Amino acid sequence: MPLDPGDRADRAEGLAETARALADGEVSARELVERTLARIEAAQGTLNAFRVVRAEAALAEAEAADRELADGARRPLLGVPVAVKDDMDVAGEPTAFGCRGEHPPVAEDGEAVRRLRAAGAVIVGKTNTCELGQWPFTEGPAFGATRNPWSTEHTPGGSSGGSAAAVAAGLVPAALGSDGAGSVRIPAAWTHLIGIKPQRGRISTWPRGESFQGITVNGTLTRTVADGALLLDTASGNHAQDPHRPPAVDASAAVGRDPGRLRVALALKPPFTALPARLLPDVRVRVVELAEKLAGLGHTVEEADPPYGQIGLTFIPRATAGIAEWVAEAPFPALLDPRTREAARLGRLLAGAPLRAARRAEAALHRRIGAFFETYDVVLAPTTAAPPPRIGAMLDLGGFATDRAMIAACPYAWPWNVLGWPGVNVPAGFAPGGLPVGAQLLGPADSEPLLLSLAAQLESELRWYELWPPHTAVADSSPAV
Repeated sequence: MPLDPGDRADRAEGLAETARALADGEVSARELVERTLARIEAAQGTLNAFRVVRAEAALAEAEAADRELADGARRPLLGVPVAVKDDMDVAGEPTAFGCRGEHPPVAEDGEAVRRLRAAGAVIVGKTNTCELGQWPFTEGPAFGATRNPWSTEHTPGGSSGGSAAAVAAGLVPAALGSDGAGSVRIPAAWTHLIGIKPQRGRISTWPRGESFQGITVNGTLTRTVADGALLLDTASGNHAQDPHRPPAVDASAAVGRDPGRLRVALALKPPFTALPARLLPDVRVRVVELAEKLAGLGHTVEEADPPYGQIGLTFIPRATAGIAEWVAEAPFPALLDPRTREAARLGRLLAGAPLRAARRAEAALHRRIGAFFETYDVVLAPTTAAPPPRIGAMLDLGGFATDRAMIAACPYAWPWNVLGWPGVNVPAGFAPGGLPVGAQLLGPADSEPLLLSLAAQLESELRWYELWPPHTAVADSSPAV
C-alpha cells in the first residue's frame, strides 16, 4: 500500500485549513497563490492537469483578497486558490471543454464560478477534460494526456481528470468538476479522493439550465469529506432561471453529525447495460472490505441491488442529445473527434420522441427506485468495475469499441445521473500495483447530509487522507513520455 512520502511542504493544505490560515494571518493570499502556481508549473510537464493557468489574474485576485483580509473582511474561502474544470465559464477565459482550436474568451462567469468568487476563492486555472466530457479518460489531441499522480502510466479517469489529478497531487486544495455519467466519482475513485455528485440543481450549471438534458451536474473533488462539504456549501445555489432548485442543505454541519445506525444495501451487480460488464475481483474485495467496516461501525449491511430495470434506455437519448447540443455550438466542428460527431448524429436522431420518452420515464424510475429506500437508507456500490486503465488504452478506439471499454470499466455510476440524486465516492483502498479504487455511497433525493455524515464516519476510522501519491509524480517536471 502506498505510504505518505514524508515531506509535504510543497503540497497544498486542505481547503478548510487554508481558509483558516488566511483568516488568522498565518500566510498571505499572494504567498499561497505563488506557491500554487509554482506547483502547477512544476507538475504540468508530468501530470498535465491544466488547460488554462490564470497566473497574472490569480495573483491580482490574491492581492485584492489580502487587502480585504487586512481590513478585517471574512468570507468562507477568501484568498483560497481553487481550480475549476474547463466546461465551466470563467470570465476572460475560453471554455474549450476538451476540444481543439483557439476558443474565444467568455464574457461572464458561470453561476458556480460566480458563487466561488463571492465566497472569496481565487480561481487559479481551468483543468483538462476529455472532449465534451464523454469518456472516463482525460486525453486528446487538444492538450495531450493528463496523468494519474499515483501512476503516471495510468489515466486519472474522466471526464474531470484534470481536477482530480490537481487535487490528488496537492497542486490545489480543491477543485470543481462535473458529473454526467460518473465524471466526478470515477476520477475520484481512481485518484484516492472524495468526489461529491450532488442533487441535480444543487450547484448551478448556468448558463445551461440543464446540462446534457439534466444528467450532468457540477460537483466537488477534495481530499477530505469536510473539505468537500465546504466546497459544496460555497458553490451551491441557483441562478434565477435555473429549472431545478432543490431545498438548501448544510453539508458542513452534516460532517460532524453521527449518521445513526443505517440500513446499507451492498449492490455489487452492475446495472443494466447493453454490453457486458463484470466487477473485477481486485475491486470487489476492496468494496466488500468497506462494507465490513460499515458493519463493524454498527450498520446493518446486506447484499441487495436497486431495481434498475432497463434504465440504460433512458440514459442514451439524454446523453447523445446533450452531445448534439454542444456540437451544434462548437466553433470548430471539423476538429472534433469522429466519435463525437457519431454520438451527435445519434443524438439528433433521438432528440424527438425517444428523448421525450426518456425524460418522462424519470418519474417512474424515481418511484420504483425510491421505494427501495423504504427498506434501505444508503446504497454502497463500486464506483468502477476496474482500476484505472493505462494512458492511451481508449484513445484511438472506434465508437463501438470505446463504448464497450467504457462500460466494462465503468458500469456503476451513470444510473444516479438519470435519477438526479446524490452520490459520494470514498476511497476503498488500492488494487495490486498501488492503483486506487473507490466505492460510492448513494442515496435518494436531497440525501447529501446523510451520505456525507456516513462518509465522514468512515474517514475518521480509515484516515485515507493520510496517504499521498509518490512524491516523484509531483516533483518531476520532465516531459511525460
